[in-house]
Amino acid sequence: MVFLFMIIKKIPMKLIFCLIFILSFSISTLGQHSEHPLAHQDIQAQRQWVDSLYNSMTLEERIGQLFMVQVFSNQDLKTKQKIVKLIKEYHIGGLIYSKGGPVRQAKLNNELQAASKIPLLIGMDAEWGLSMRLDSTFAYPWNMTLGAIKDPKLIERTGYQIGLHCKRLGVHFNFAPVVDINTNPNNPIIGNRSFGEDRKNVTEKALAFMKGMQNAGVLANAKHFPGHGDTDADSHKTLPTVNFDEKRIDSIELYPYKRLIKEGLSSVMVAHLNVPSLESRSNRPSSLSKNIVTNILKERLGFEGLIFTDALDMKGASNFSEPGAIDLAAFEAGNDVMLMSEDVPQGIMHIKKAYEEGDISEERLAHSVKKILMAKYKVGLHDYSPIGIYGINNDIHTLTDDLLYEELMENAITVVKNQKEILPIRHLETKNIAYVSMGDDDSSAFFDELKKYTKVHKIKADKLDELLAKLNNYNTVIVGLHKSNANPWKSYKFTDKELVWLYEIARTNTVILDVFARPYALNDLKTTTNIEAVVVSYQNSKVSQQKSAQLLFGAIPAQGVLPVSAGEFKVGEGISYNAIKNLSYGLPESVGMSSEKLKRLDSVANYAINEKMTPGIQLLVARKGKVIYNKNFGKHTYEGDERVKFQDLYDVASLTKILATLPLLMELEEKGIVSLDTKLSEILPEYKGSNKANITLKRMLSHYARLKPWVPFYKATLDSISLKPDPKYYRRKYSPKYSIKVAEQMYLRHDYPDTIQQIIKESDLLKTLRYRYSDLPYYILKKFIEKHYDKPLDELVQQHFYQSLGANYTTYNPSKLFSNTQIVPTEIDDYYRYQTVHGYVHDMGAAMQNGVGGHAGIFSNANDVAKIMQMFLQKGYYGGKRYFKTETIDKFNTCYFCSKDNRRGIGFDKPQLEDEGPTCGCVSMTSFGHSGFTGTYAWADPEEEIVYVFLANRTYPKAGINKLLRENIRTEIQRLIYEAIEE
Repeated sequence: MVFLFMIIKKIPMKLIFCLIFILSFSISTLGQHSEHPLAHQDIQAQRQWVDSLYNSMTLEERIGQLFMVQVFSNQDLKTKQKIVKLIKEYHIGGLIYSKGGPVRQAKLNNELQAASKIPLLIGMDAEWGLSMRLDSTFAYPWNMTLGAIKDPKLIERTGYQIGLHCKRLGVHFNFAPVVDINTNPNNPIIGNRSFGEDRKNVTEKALAFMKGMQNAGVLANAKHFPGHGDTDADSHKTLPTVNFDEKRIDSIELYPYKRLIKEGLSSVMVAHLNVPSLESRSNRPSSLSKNIVTNILKERLGFEGLIFTDALDMKGASNFSEPGAIDLAAFEAGNDVMLMSEDVPQGIMHIKKAYEEGDISEERLAHSVKKILMAKYKVGLHDYSPIGIYGINNDIHTLTDDLLYEELMENAITVVKNQKEILPIRHLETKNIAYVSMGDDDSSAFFDELKKYTKVHKIKADKLDELLAKLNNYNTVIVGLHKSNANPWKSYKFTDKELVWLYEIARTNTVILDVFARPYALNDLKTTTNIEAVVVSYQNSKVSQQKSAQLLFGAIPAQGVLPVSAGEFKVGEGISYNAIKNLSYGLPESVGMSSEKLKRLDSVANYAINEKMTPGIQLLVARKGKVIYNKNFGKHTYEGDERVKFQDLYDVASLTKILATLPLLMELEEKGIVSLDTKLSEILPEYKGSNKANITLKRMLSHYARLKPWVPFYKATLDSISLKPDPKYYRRKYSPKYSIKVAEQMYLRHDYPDTIQQIIKESDLLKTLRYRYSDLPYYILKKFIEKHYDKPLDELVQQHFYQSLGANYTTYNPSKLFSNTQIVPTEIDDYYRYQTVHGYVHDMGAAMQNGVGGHAGIFSNANDVAKIMQMFLQKGYYGGKRYFKTETIDKFNTCYFCSKDNRRGIGFDKPQLEDEGPTCGCVSMTSFGHSGFTGTYAWADPEEEIVYVFLANRTYPKAGINKLLRENIRTEIQRLIYEAIEE
């Protein structure tokens, strides 16, 4: 041992380091340790395959492996033939695909692979998914957007999904992630492609993306080494310069590479950059610099994976007028793969000549070629099989992708200013909201989503003073900057005109600014002093617009942080707030339901329409506070052309009981004005001495009080001979005496509602005490509630509930507020009003009360009904406001007479006690809801957190036989909803 030590002591240190380097180089080349980034699990088999194949190759075949050529799947035949020639005659090692379509690319790829003796290594520039280079409608968010997300696991899932897509298309290398630290807002080529300007954030996101993609079996590529983040020139048009010293570059630009290399990064792309501090030769691109590629990347950072040049056909490199010389220079610098050479044959010739003249050693050539072969083995090319064509489009855009995209946007959108906590938008009863769209791209998805929460008007004008005048009518203005989402290089800036308009709007209005573009757009703002809230939504995709609207109203929480500094806001800033339990909107799988199984609802709804059970339907399903199914079917009438739309209003009939009267009564009970044991004679003194004096609210609202089910009040007002409206009670024109508008040109005597109350008070009770559904309690309660507040019921329910809930499509007498084109007709009446009932309540008793009944009269759409049902489901809480105590909801949602074979709660209907009843029989016993004569149905289940709304006008053109009820359409749909639960 002493003798050995003495020998080693005499060996020069330089020689020792050289021997160590050669040994480690040899081991890494052969793939003999598991840490090598290109090593396969079966490393022995990989080594044998690599060595055997390498030894069988000619010199030309070995050199050809160093070249990767760009291919377009939509290119012409002549160009394709040139590629085939390069494969067959020059033995190129790989292809990088750009442009075309997935199926075309798969077919071409199979054809080109078949032409190659050695399977081709396939790459793509798919930084945010295949749509970057293919004709695809789906793309994942840009890196800048991902940089705003706190949770790296979401980025890892993104990398994994993109990896699966690449693998399905036969792509082995994705030239992603970009790890450039984008510290220059004017960078024309990186920008949105970067995760941001903070080195730690960029590294964390890039590492997560890399791991996800490589776990999917696709090799990652970090670019652009040593760092392309701080340039203001386009590298596709010139050679940009990065003017930082070596210390700065090491601490900032190289920071991500150090971590990713330690974690098993497969490959690096060297940038087309001029970095004077790292390369002394003037205008020498990084990819041609031995110091950058070999000394820094390979030796100092210890990178053993594949090294790609950036595209060698880019402009700006000097001293390479001779074709092919640049390829040789790139190889001599230390690169393994020459990407997009301008002249492959000449490049091969130059490298071969240098090899034959001894300027390139066999070891150097083997080093790169064996790494390329290792990569081919690692991705399975030792056992190559063609790509399956069938179903490829569906496989690269799956439901999983859509779910993840929604989750990414929910986590990315960033609130950077929130003065006086204006966000989330609450107290809707005090808000009068306008929306002003700026930018050059579509904003319809954002506006449509805003309108789901409250009344929002889109304001437009050609001149600023005209716009400001219109905005005088509003106390809150949402301004959206919508810039093109087509690709990350599109313009993102405000125009000068838009800036002037924004400042003027903000000077006189409360403004929420929402930027659907990269955050650098905020650099255009000289000040945000007069802007109360600023939100960065990053992209103008449909999902981004929808999620941003949901965030503004607190349906989803604010979670994102700025990935870059922009304007007066610094990197890492982001104001968080929790959701306030408004309904949100998304995909079924996000709440444990199956999109595929929910499609069966479509079939049942279409069947009902085709069988003429109802002309049209609005159908909504929500779970866990998220609307996951919301569709319209059919038309307003069988013979018309007006198709059902989301904003259309239906006469919800007896849903009025739980949407209007019941909540007002619950409020009074909670305040101690009444109790469930309060008797009628106590709230309405005129009932003292009557046969109803001792009926309690509990019994009355449980339909267990011997009250008649229904009284046809209208019949007493018809002529006994003609059965037409009696002139004694009706006039065609309004007058103070005939002031109750029952229908068009039909006015009832103003005192007749008093007569109705008198008839009810004097009506006989049923002989037997048993469950018997009745409308009469709600006539009585209407009188009591209006008397207590000294206000009409329609005003009360708006003031107490609908305005603050944002239920702006819910109203009595809709024709006063909405066009009849938005109101669905209910019947062609040939027994009372003798006209089409359109915009007027269908129920005759409610019509005789000026359209405002306690039992009927409300018009609404499915979305609004769902809000109210969700408020009940959430035990009285919705949109940041508590409407009822939990115990109040529980008290009214209790069956007090179940032992008497009466399933009803207080006002609410409940599931059947035996076989027959109002539900599918598959709901929990804590569930509740109601149905309506016109075909409507609303049900909520606290245990499964489901809200189900079905609106229809099955009474059109005739009420007649209720086929909708007879064939159990509504409850069959309910059954299918529960079958779609997959948790």
